[in-house]
Amino acid sequence: MADEFPFEISPMFEGERVRKDGMYVELAGPKSKGFELVKSVGMDEIEDGKFTLIGPDISEMEEGSRHPIAMIYRIAGELVEQDLEAIVERRNHDFQNYIQGVMHLNQRYDIWIRVSKDAMKKGLDSLEQIAKATMMLFKNELPFIEKIEATYITDMSEVEKELDGAIATYTARDERTRNLHDEDVDVFYGCTLCQSFAPTNVCVVTPDRISLCGAINWFDGRAAAKVDPEGPQFAIEKGEIIDAKGGEYSGVNDLAKSLSNGEYDRIKIHSFFEFPHTSCGCFEVVGFYIPEVDGIGWVDRDFMGTAPNGLPFSTMAGQTGGGKQVVGFLGIGINYFRSPKFIEVDGGWNRVVWMPKLLKDKVLADIPKDIVDKVATEEDASDLESLKAFLKEKDHPILERWVEEEEEDEAVEETATAAPTMQMPMMAAGTPMAMPAGSGGSGVKIILKNAKVSIDRVIIKKSE
Repeated sequence: MADEFPFEISPMFEGERVRKDGMYVELAGPKSKGFELVKSVGMDEIEDGKFTLIGPDISEMEEGSRHPIAMIYRIAGELVEQDLEAIVERRNHDFQNYIQGVMHLNQRYDIWIRVSKDAMKKGLDSLEQIAKATMMLFKNELPFIEKIEATYITDMSEVEKELDGAIATYTARDERTRNLHDEDVDVFYGCTLCQSFAPTNVCVVTPDRISLCGAINWFDGRAAAKVDPEGPQFAIEKGEIIDAKGGEYSGVNDLAKSLSNGEYDRIKIHSFFEFPHTSCGCFEVVGFYIPEVDGIGWVDRDFMGTAPNGLPFSTMAGQTGGGKQVVGFLGIGINYFRSPKFIEVDGGWNRVVWMPKLLKDKVLADIPKDIVDKVATEEDASDLESLKAFLKEKDHPILERWVEEEEEDEAVEETATAAPTMQMPMMAAGTPMAMPAGSGGSGVKIILKNAKVSIDRVIIKKSE
């Protein structure tokens, strides 16, 4: 695609993985620090194509080493406006994955980059090569950018110095949708940027639900669709309301079915259990159902420990991602915690029982006051038993669900005693389903909760 680079550049390399044993160097990621940021400026404020590096270059890094990185782009053009910053920023993920031997994951302050040994052997030994190729792609693919310059930082002290300002920018962007809600607009926006890693994922961005990566809000989607109608962000007509509380709309369903190649045909934007939103892999937080307490926990990328279910973020992320609808796991952007429609149909904050302390602190101001002290962190509960004890001690609203389930269980036992004949009722998704014991059995009871059961045939044989 460009002869001046010692590597190929093509969309065919999207989705290419650089594994640890094939990695020359790792930049940012879960064990270091980094961010990417785009700022719009005036035409006379930048020098087109200029690159500045602060810190060591790839050629100065040891094989197998890990370093921080900040990538700051400044863009200008007659059509460039502040609303486009987040959209251009998110395309950094796209364009760096076009580079053979470079893997770029996630967004904002969660970026994770690896350069392969093979790429290094072929001559990719400088971040300037990556920056120049990325800037070239920005201008080729987004013609409203007339000028662009880049500053990359690999010195930890300088990365940390710039990080606070970057986070302040992200926060200011997110605040814009505070007073705008789903019912106030006729159009949502879709994003398919992650389909190179999650082929059936369609991210639906609404005023009340930010993108899974946390980088694109409703205003960002509108700006992107306006300047690049054929791009990965596009308008979605809401259509008819099917389920207002769960957030199901005919227009969203139609488009999801089309763009997922029929993998699924229904999405409830604000539901955790029933036709949940798909999860790509770039999500900031994973939600996980804890059946032992009938509650939901949340864990983010920064948490290095294990949740009360015994699993770390990485394991649950692997279970959740790929663009599938996975009942019991859900990827979200952190800003969704601030939404008044946050998993509203499933109980909202009253269903949340655990999250890491650092994550809880990030959204503390948005947790309802009557629940804030009742949501456990790793300091309160590290396993299921300690979590149960904490929830009882704090009189968490989830206890009301326990009482309801106990009453259901008692009713099931009475039914099992009175009607020993085995029946297989049709149950709605999310409804507890009981299989009563046979007439000569020992009273064993199986209850399936939040399960979808499909039975091709049932064979009943008389015991001999």
